[in-house]
Amino acid sequence: RRAGRSRDLPVSKLKWAAPERNKDPILDILRRVLPAKGTVLEIASGSGQHIAYFSEAMPHLKWLPSDPDPENLASIRAYRGSFLEPREIDVRSHDWDVGCVEAVYCANMIHIAPWSCTEGLIAGVARNLEDMGVFVLYGPFRVEGQTAPSNEEFDANLRARDPSWGVRDVEAVCALATPHGLLLRERIAMPANNQTLVFTR
Repeated sequence: RRAGRSRDLPVSKLKWAAPERNKDPILDILRRVLPAKGTVLEIASGSGQHIAYFSEAMPHLKWLPSDPDPENLASIRAYRGSFLEPREIDVRSHDWDVGCVEAVYCANMIHIAPWSCTEGLIAGVARNLEDMGVFVLYGPFRVEGQTAPSNEEFDANLRARDPSWGVRDVEAVCALATPHGLLLRERIAMPANNQTLVFTR
């Protein structure tokens, strides 16, 4: 997630290429699937670009960013707008200390983290998501074992960097989510061969 960082900004305010490219297509989905009111917890907020943009576009919702990286948390604070103070959250923690929220959003995390982080993410969403809540997960995926050639190259690059990383299978994520009461409602094809998965309780 650090690739594409712009160097023309203060050190504390990171700007990455990917969030700039995908923020509008993702916003279109969020406007349609998120509840009319409540709190949206973003897991792995990274630079803070997404939550700054989404919170400005959807001010009727309370936006709560989070990240485990101190540098990222500093960047999120530098983008500070109409969102809440960011929380330091490791998804593998058994207590995120956020209470119940109406929605959870996570982009471009599970492929650059061990599978244990996907397990922690799903378990944490299940603990903290209100009944009838929405969980939105964005990134590259395999579907029935298949993905775009660019994602295959990306997967090989990720696994060369860390064997525990890699493009995940939609079916494996759903198999993990279903016992927690999180059911896949929609799978939406996105630009650049990504997918948005929308789960509900």
